[in-house]
Amino acid sequence: QVQLVESGGGLVQDGGSLRLSCVASGRTFGTNSIGWFRQAPGKERERVAVVTWSGTGRLYADSVKGRFTISRDNAKNTVYLQMNSLKPEDTAVYYCALGWRFEGPWPYWGQGTQVTVSS
Repeated sequence: QVQLVESGGGLVQDGGSLRLSCVASGRTFGTNSIGWFRQAPGKERERVAVVTWSGTGRLYADSVKGRFTISRDNAKNTVYLQMNSLKPEDTAVYYCALGWRFEGPWPYWGQGTQVTVSS
């Protein structure tokens, strides 16, 4: 099995920054991809960013391009999501997920971390 634990969420003002972390453990063998997703109340889950095992392949939702950066440190089994210029519409529970293909599917999920951006 694979376990994913997110951290780094919190309350921040409009225009502020946060860095989320996702630590993977267990049977994370192979060249996996890890994605960050978010879900706001009453809305569908949205894919925010994905990074390949090597770190060279990345994609972002249009809504976060230029503001968010995904990166990973495989020695630490950790993926980061640096979020700058946060907006109230970024408020959501953020989840990381692990899969074996860049485009998914995503069989393993963390428990989520709340990000709240106040106006």
